[in-house]
Amino acid sequence: MRLPARICISADSRYKLYINDRLAEVGPSKGDSQIWFQDEIDIRSYLKSGDNVIAVEVLRFPVNPFGGNQSAMVTSFPGLYFYGKCTDIEGNIYDISADSQWRYRVDNRVEVKAEAPGFAPLHFYENVREDLTVAGWKGTGYDDSAWEKAVPYPDRGIRKAVSPGNLNARTIPFMYRKKRTFSRVMRVVSSAYPAEKWEAFLRGGEKITAASGTEEIVEIDAGEEMTGYLKLVVSGGAGSQIEILQSEAYVQNEDLAADGAKPQSAPLKKDRLDMENGHLEGYTDVYYPAGADSEDACQTYEPFWFRTFRFIRLHITAGETPLVLHRFDYEETGYPLEIRSHAETSDASLADIWDISARTLKRCMHETYEDCPFYEQLQYVMDSRSQILYTYASAADDRLARKCMDDFRRSQRYDGMLCSAYPNTKPNVIPGFSIYYILMLHDHMMYFGDRELIRYHMPAVEKVLYCFEQHVTDKGYVSKLGDVHSKDKFWSFIDWAPQWVSGVPNAVRTGSITMESLLYLLGLTTASELAEFIGRKEQAQEYRTQAEHLKESIRRYCMGKNGMIKDGPECEEYSQHCQVFGVLTGVLDKEEGRKALLETLIHRDQYAQCTVSMALYLYRALEETDLYEYTDGCWEIWREMVRNHMTTCAESDSYPRSECHAWGALALYELPSVILGVRPAAPGYAKVKIAPVPGYLTWAKGEAVTPKGMVAVSWKKDGDQLQVEYQLPEGLEASV
Repeated sequence: MRLPARICISADSRYKLYINDRLAEVGPSKGDSQIWFQDEIDIRSYLKSGDNVIAVEVLRFPVNPFGGNQSAMVTSFPGLYFYGKCTDIEGNIYDISADSQWRYRVDNRVEVKAEAPGFAPLHFYENVREDLTVAGWKGTGYDDSAWEKAVPYPDRGIRKAVSPGNLNARTIPFMYRKKRTFSRVMRVVSSAYPAEKWEAFLRGGEKITAASGTEEIVEIDAGEEMTGYLKLVVSGGAGSQIEILQSEAYVQNEDLAADGAKPQSAPLKKDRLDMENGHLEGYTDVYYPAGADSEDACQTYEPFWFRTFRFIRLHITAGETPLVLHRFDYEETGYPLEIRSHAETSDASLADIWDISARTLKRCMHETYEDCPFYEQLQYVMDSRSQILYTYASAADDRLARKCMDDFRRSQRYDGMLCSAYPNTKPNVIPGFSIYYILMLHDHMMYFGDRELIRYHMPAVEKVLYCFEQHVTDKGYVSKLGDVHSKDKFWSFIDWAPQWVSGVPNAVRTGSITMESLLYLLGLTTASELAEFIGRKEQAQEYRTQAEHLKESIRRYCMGKNGMIKDGPECEEYSQHCQVFGVLTGVLDKEEGRKALLETLIHRDQYAQCTVSMALYLYRALEETDLYEYTDGCWEIWREMVRNHMTTCAESDSYPRSECHAWGALALYELPSVILGVRPAAPGYAKVKIAPVPGYLTWAKGEAVTPKGMVAVSWKKDGDQLQVEYQLPEGLEASV
């Protein structure tokens, strides 16, 4: 019989719960000033007969947003919440809630530091000086009598209406954790031991001893981009220093100037395994062992926050006593995403692109969607809309998506705009990003058909659109809303096109940018369908009427004599982006759009091109204009990633700062939804549309997951004909 042993736990800012020296859970799910989350955990499997130790490590970030992690909000009440009861085999009930009998200690061993001067959104790297007086504090036998007694907050001291008093149940699953070892040694830079000895150590079969006064430098490969909790176990080593540099890739040595300075804004990258012409760049934790005399008295270093890495550079400087390395491995962690869709095609290269795309999406999903796990770990609206769509198409899982949409709804400002990234202690606004939130809701409507969810979010949609409406000029298009980064209160980012400064079209110098009018138009037409779905026909018609007026204005003031859409009404520059969104909004009819897109595809050097972030929308426009065969050339960006031995998708082909950016996981949508052709034909997948788009391919087969079950599709070209076969789950009707 399994006896109950359930606890509720939360903390400001973060906790790690240990039961008898075993890591049980990490949390809480990220909240904000309005809502805070608690976790309910069954700890029975961690308990044993006799004495048990519950130990919690709490990381508290400062109130000053420049001194902490941007995605980890703080309240006015630092500390721990812990409530629980446990029943023993005789039926005795024990209250194990935190009270004044608990003991605490401020861990002065750890200095949390910024990863870089200036922009440092993570702010969780560490310098740790070991203290043997706290060795074994998470297990039985440790004497905590010298620690302080915990001080409970008074019942009336914390308001229940706001965080952290407004505790809510966790809405997403716990992150998975899986024990992993490193795959190999890349190179031994300086060591008394050969690579084979180091690899035996990484497998757990050998120890490495760094003699007093020696230096050991070795570079280690995890085999793929990874997010995980590092764990280093050592003994001895008084006066030693261990630097653990985490890196995504080898970057080219020519990236460095003669004086060692970095002239480029992003590292120069070619083959990510090119250690002959490259070096590792990244962020570093530093650990100073305390030098226990006995080899059995091990010291363990585990950074509090999970780390992102593909490569590790261990740099050991041994002190006055030898340092013995016993173990170095990690626990992989992330959102428990189960990718179920799969496809094969006549283009074998798409299999490798699928592989790096799947890994990219997984690495960018934890307690929120993330733009990149290595640099920011922030949930951006534009990024998340794509990631959510990829999640639906590959896994039919909407649990994290629901939290994401609710996060952004709570981020809404007084003027109606949403914060471009949230949760975020340092909010900023990218006007067009608020429209992607509306697209998120429409995607959920089509896949899951939850009318209550749309009703709940509709007031936020109305405020977004009203904000844009207030910025419509007397000529009918949207006025200038922002500028390049940090030049105005809003950042009018569109894409990382190399011709633009900080992702903003050059038209911003002369006034409005057409892309913000096009995004507003897309928001109106999408919102009209949401309103129709929840029975608000008058509102739907109002949005359609506004959309028609805006469309006419764009055609009148933003069209060039060449039949293409200009980047701004007062600017004679053109980009692929405006033609793409011209097609998607109906500003350009099919023939106009086809002609304009072909112009940008054939004369690429004359037009700012859609980079990785905008590929989803480029592919939709190519599909709409019967130009999907051109995706063969577009996939070359991803083929180059594979050829350069990337294991995840780059942030941009023009700005490859991040090696892992999930807006690039495009294959997870294209293969099941477009190439196999499985998409919702009515809200809530009431019907499924089976309409493969072959493009340049000659055959494809596979299965696409839907909320109603798996759909199997196979097709092949026979001359001008497409022979399609499919199987549906029971109760799902096809619309071919």
